[in-house]
Parts: sequence; C-alpha cells; structure tokens
Amino acid sequence: MLDTHIQNELIKIAGRARYFDRQEELTCYAYDAFVKEALPDAVILPETTLEVSGILKTASRFKIPVTGRGAGTSVCGAPVPIRKGIVLCFSKMDRIIEINTRDRYITVQPGVINADVQKALAPFGFFYPPDPGSMNTSTIGGNIAQDAGGPRCLKYGVTHDYVLGLEVCLASGKIIRFGSKNIKDVTGYKLASLFCGSEGTLGIITEAILKVRPLPETVKTLMVTFDDLDNTANAVTDIIGSGIIPAAMELMDKLTLNAIEDGANLGLDRKAKGSLLIEIDGVKEACEKEMKQIIEKVKQNGAVGVQEAGSELEREKLWAARRSAYAVFAKLAPDIISEDVTVPVSKVPLMIRKIIAITDKYGLKAGVLAHAGDGNMHPMIPTDRENKEEWEKVENAFSEIFRAAAELGGTLSGEHGIGLAKSDYLPLVMNNDTIEFMKKIKQAVDPDLILNPGKFV
Repeated sequence: MLDTHIQNELIKIAGRARYFDRQEELTCYAYDAFVKEALPDAVILPETTLEVSGILKTASRFKIPVTGRGAGTSVCGAPVPIRKGIVLCFSKMDRIIEINTRDRYITVQPGVINADVQKALAPFGFFYPPDPGSMNTSTIGGNIAQDAGGPRCLKYGVTHDYVLGLEVCLASGKIIRFGSKNIKDVTGYKLASLFCGSEGTLGIITEAILKVRPLPETVKTLMVTFDDLDNTANAVTDIIGSGIIPAAMELMDKLTLNAIEDGANLGLDRKAKGSLLIEIDGVKEACEKEMKQIIEKVKQNGAVGVQEAGSELEREKLWAARRSAYAVFAKLAPDIISEDVTVPVSKVPLMIRKIIAITDKYGLKAGVLAHAGDGNMHPMIPTDRENKEEWEKVENAFSEIFRAAAELGGTLSGEHGIGLAKSDYLPLVMNNDTIEFMKKIKQAVDPDLILNPGKFV
C-alpha cells in the first residue's frame, strides 16, 4: 500500500471514486490472459490527459512504478504489475473525439474498444483494418501498446501502419504530441512506430489519430477443408506465391476445428485434418476472378470441401466461430497458453510440422491456429499450471518452438508482444548490441525505470 500522503496526492488528482486500493479491488487488475499475476498497490481510472500527467508527476517524484492497462486481454503478461505500484486503467478514457472520413482519420482516447471504432465508422462507409481476435473487448491503447494484428492484417497491415499521430505522457508527466492528421508526414523521426509495441515502457498513450479506409465493395468468404494438414499448409504457400493476397487466410487444425464446432455447432467437418477460412475483398470483378483462382489452388492441394458463405449471416457465423477459438479451446483445461511465433510464409508447412513434432515429443495436446497467409502461428496448449510436471513440459515445448521459429528465419511475436512471456528469448532474434540500444532508448525517456518495469527492457 502507498504511503498516506502519496495516496492523498493521487486522490486529489483523480478523485476518491476512481482510486482503488482494497484487496478485492486490486485483484481485478492483477492479471491478463498469461499465467503470472501480481497485485498493484493502487489502481486509478483517469478521465483526462491532465490527470494522467499529474499522476505520472507524482509517481516520478516518489519513484513509484506505473503500469498502463486497457481491457487486460494481453496474453503475454504485458499489463501485469510485477513491481507493484500504480495501475492506470483507461476504461474511463473511452471517447471517440473526431471522425473525419474526408481526410481519412479518426481520433480516439486510449480506452475506446476496437469494435466500437468499427461500429462508429461503418455508417460512413469506412473501417479501421486492425482486427485482433479480442476486438470486441480490447482497447485501442492496448492495441497500440502491443502493436496488435488480426486476420485482416494479411492484406491491410498491423496497428503501426494505421497510427498517424499520438499524444503521450512521459514518465516525467510531460505531454508530447507527434505525427499529424495527414496521410503523408515524414517530419522528423517516425515516433508513432517507436511507441507501437512498446508495451507502455516508454510512455502512456492518451490520444491516438488513426488512419481509416473505405469499406470494400465486395467481400467473399470461403471455408475449405482438407484431409491432410500438410496439404492445408501447402495450399497457403501456393496461394500467396501466386500473387493473390486475400484479406484474411486462417488455418485451423483438427483439434482446433473440433473445439470450435463443439462451441458453435456450425456443421463443420469434424473429420477434416485441416481447414482454411479465406476471405477476399475489393472490386466485384476482381474478387470473382481471385475466388476462382483460389478454388483452383486449394483443389490442386487436395481440398475435400469448398464452401462459400452464401450470405452475410453465414459469413458472420464463420468469423464468430473463428474468433471464438481461444475461448472454446480454453475450456479443455484449467489454463491455456497461446503463443504467436511468425515465420516466412514459405516456411509455414515446415513450422507446423515442427510444432506438432515438439508437442508430441512432450506428450502435450496442442492445437494449431494461424494467420497463415502472413506466417503468424498460434500454437495453443491447454494445460494445468498447478501440475508442475506438465507445466515444465509446456515451458520446454514452447522454448523449442521459439528456437525452431528463429532457426527458420522467423521471430518471437507477430502480434501478441513480448511482455513477461518471451523476454528471455530475445537473444534468439536480436544481438546484444540491439538489445542494449533498446535499453538506451528506455533509459533516455524513463531514467528512473518506473514505466511498466520488469518487462522486455
């Protein structure tokens, strides 16, 4: 618990109603979807940038750790306050400030939910492309902090491709603004990219200007099933290698597909060893041409079932089922660990075989879910962390999976981030000089190391 005079100073800034320090209140902010938990000393729900600035000035003066938090949907431990201190939860900073589709941007506070951005833009005929699996709950601030991706990022890119400008409070409480409302802006360093994926270690985001795009004229969605997982993966590389870039291409193995069917009851083929959920969008004529090419490619790779969504309702059901994968899979055991190594697309078939071989080696049940078109794998292992023997196997398996990805020219994360989960593995993909360079950037803007301490820097 913080000293009384510090508590009083913070309460004076934010008000007693938005300051929490009772055990039962703190517990709600001690975890995300990763396995580690830690209680903060206090939780504050700011409503304005000036409040955030004031809180950080106090925290800086007394060297109190500060951890930013959106909706807590991170799966790598990023918002877990392992050094205690203050958690800043942004659920009260949830205002959409401006929608300007003429100039193709939207300005929001960090606590705005991703799906609410989509809903706000739809009547204008626009959308915000990054669509993480947690889009119905995760916040824009959290999405930026983790540089979130999602199925559509195969065609449209990840969060950092859409951040035009930010307002950020530094550890000192100083408020800085960078970027602009212009689609083209190369004035100075591209600081927005520096803060995307920084996991709250460099500053606290209080406002974001995001680039938006017109909704496509036509959307076509295809569910393809295979009786061989290798064929499924090979179809991915053939489609991408032919020059077709779908809006999304999601791969699911048999275990994942059956878990989804158990939860959604869509009539999916339970005998299938692998499946691809493929979506293309754009001009109608181009979509029809690409759909024919894709169907030809999947049949050449042994597809046993090809079904196009016949209506928007069918399409929505397929995507709702896909987005439910993590939740339904989590019902298989007390805990679930989902990772997101990424490899070059040409290596997808080999990486899938390696994931299966590694998890089989340790006798673990594992599902393979992937944004396959951009090489982003989500191996999911249901487990019980209270079972020490099994938990050791899970840790060893993921260690080997990380190393396998690195050996194939891949990387540790495509969209989940590093957080607590993978900080020990950074040397697999970065040399010491690179890691030291990141630390120097951190020390330059946060010399007392109060912002989300104990994470990857």
